[in-house]
Amino acid sequence: MPLIPIALGSNLGDRRGYLDAAVRRLRVEPNVRVAAVSPYYEAPPQDSSPDAQTYLNAVAVIETDLPPQAVLRILLEIEHQLGRRRPAVRQAGVYAPRTLDLDLLVYGDQIWDSPELILPHPRMHERSFVLKPLADVAPDLVHPVLRRTVADLLAERPQAERDAVRIPHFTEAAERSLFAGVRVLVTGSTSGIGRAVATAFAERGADLIVHGYRSKETAETVAHQLRAYGHDCRAVLADLRDPAEVDRLAKQSWDVLGDGLGVLVCNAGADTLTGEGGKLSFDEKLDQLLAVDLKSTMRLSRAVGEKMKLAGRGVILTMGWDQADRGMDGDSGQLFAAVKGAVMAFTRSLALSLAPQVRVNCLAPGWIRTAWGETASAAWQDRVRRETPQQVWGLPDDLASAAVWLASPGANFVTGQTIRINGGAVR
Repeated sequence: MPLIPIALGSNLGDRRGYLDAAVRRLRVEPNVRVAAVSPYYEAPPQDSSPDAQTYLNAVAVIETDLPPQAVLRILLEIEHQLGRRRPAVRQAGVYAPRTLDLDLLVYGDQIWDSPELILPHPRMHERSFVLKPLADVAPDLVHPVLRRTVADLLAERPQAERDAVRIPHFTEAAERSLFAGVRVLVTGSTSGIGRAVATAFAERGADLIVHGYRSKETAETVAHQLRAYGHDCRAVLADLRDPAEVDRLAKQSWDVLGDGLGVLVCNAGADTLTGEGGKLSFDEKLDQLLAVDLKSTMRLSRAVGEKMKLAGRGVILTMGWDQADRGMDGDSGQLFAAVKGAVMAFTRSLALSLAPQVRVNCLAPGWIRTAWGETASAAWQDRVRRETPQQVWGLPDDLASAAVWLASPGANFVTGQTIRINGGAVR
């Protein structure tokens, strides 16, 4: 399956918002997996009117079995949904501003030249604002006509042109320091929802403790990446099925720098859907879920919560399930309803026990496109669209945004609540 780079650009309105929305739409598109997204770059407008706003550009690399024409249709549909009206007005060699521009750059070694589609993109090799973000995610990609790598093509562009393509600072200083000096422990933060939550806190100034289960190398890699935000980040391993390991994690996390924890996110959960976990019997899955999702959440949040209460401040977030109190058919529905329903009930009681010093809330995700969602069958993809009013998968970033808000001063009057992040599903 080839890696397919998509160029994204916007120079009208909320540029970052349009690029974020486009990446999100790609991520929830059935039969498409977003393998990588470059940083966002600002670049001077080319072939535009003198008063045109600077462009915001990026490249997303996708994997799909869909043919090039189908990929192009998806890109055009996303552009249309986000306010782009093609064809772009070009008079006397000048492009009109656009809310969003999505270009299919390369599709393996395929070469096309038709009114609808030209592959490779005819000017990609002449544009530093395309090559620079592309080099971040696919430097060794070979241009199918020129037979040169992206890194080589970028090196051949004029230095001044390359230097004009820069990474901007989006986040306001206040937001970047929202959790400055706050230490955050996110369990299960080496991948999926947990990693997205940890990243969101790091982006806003928090010091992080990355928790993993098996691989020290993976946990250290994530911690190293989060240190790029300029704050302290440590990696810790603990098997949450073992009460002694839970106690050690609580103590180690609290004592790591002698200043305790400001936020605890109990995100870790047993995987009973994929891999070896999916092959377990009903009783074995129940034991795993009870040990990791329920018991470790209770034990860890009680231990940390008592210390937070004595310290006079803190936030604890647990992880429930949006269908726990409504039910879902099948073994998985029975298992998750029982275990996650217990987590949600426990959260309410813990909030009462720790108030007013500590706020405790529960995140209840709906259909979130984690590793299982990326490989789910067509029947499951249809079910998600049918059961979700937004008609798309949720993303780990959606949970992360909710977690950041619940831990922020903006949610100071919110405790003991279950917040459903599920695209509006109410039945």
